[in-house]
Amino acid sequence: MRGENVTKVSAFILVGFPTAPRLQYLLFLLFLLTYLFVLLENLAVILTVWGSSSLHRPMYYFLGIMSSLEIWYVSDIIPKMLDVFLLQHRRISFVGCMTQLYFFSSLVCTECVLLACMAYDRYVAICHPLRYQAIMTTGLCVQLVAFSFVSGFTVSVIKVHFISSATFCGSNVLNHFFCDISPILKLACTDFSTAELVDFILAFIIMVFPLVATMLSYGHITLAVLRIPSATGRWRAFSTCASHLTVVTIFYMAMIFMYVRPQAIDSRSSNKLISAVYTVLTPIINPLIYCLRNKEFKDGFKKVLDLGQLSQ
Repeated sequence: MRGENVTKVSAFILVGFPTAPRLQYLLFLLFLLTYLFVLLENLAVILTVWGSSSLHRPMYYFLGIMSSLEIWYVSDIIPKMLDVFLLQHRRISFVGCMTQLYFFSSLVCTECVLLACMAYDRYVAICHPLRYQAIMTTGLCVQLVAFSFVSGFTVSVIKVHFISSATFCGSNVLNHFFCDISPILKLACTDFSTAELVDFILAFIIMVFPLVATMLSYGHITLAVLRIPSATGRWRAFSTCASHLTVVTIFYMAMIFMYVRPQAIDSRSSNKLISAVYTVLTPIINPLIYCLRNKEFKDGFKKVLDLGQLSQ
């Protein structure tokens, strides 16, 4: 900093979506309803998996964990958005910002690994159906879920440590609606190349390795499906993977648009718009993709509803 006096940043100001006051209230209502809907549908998934004995299988266990991630994910982001929309409380402390960033990053990283675990589950189910129950035991499911959380939260500890170690001074205006990595590093007033390098390496590890594992699983699945003699059998086998493959595609497309797109289209407004689509839209559509066309889940949901009505 060439020796001049600087005042270290102790808090950030979230710009959010600057609009007319009336539109702020409309956005508050829109995101509040969205938040409540995400909570409701994901809680419905968790309670259905937990309450229906027919769904006590690895695929649905993973689905329940995924819904838990979605609830924690939106709860890390949206409440502060609502506070900004309704009360204009744009200030967030440095510690609060790093905490939000840590949980946001941890949940995204955990989802990367969990999606790969779900792909492995489908691989075993289709390529080794006779050994499925022997391989995908409850113990292995617990280990895979634990590995997803431990790897995701550990990677994020390292990332946030390096980011929080940078010196922030001067402007504290964060041109985003939550504490994301890129907008934060743009406010650093010292060399943050090390933090960027660490973030890139860890993001590569936690995203590319699970993606490769997912692609290998689906490569084997595709070969196995193609060897099924009947068209009906091929469609029935692959339909069990269609929902998961759709979610994986949406997840990685969103990650690419958010963090790997060229600088030529890296505008501030596009950053926030794409982030809003990812942080709000995907937690809505993921449970719908998994459950709407899944007959077993719909039957289980009806049974849980019937039990709830009988208990009253």
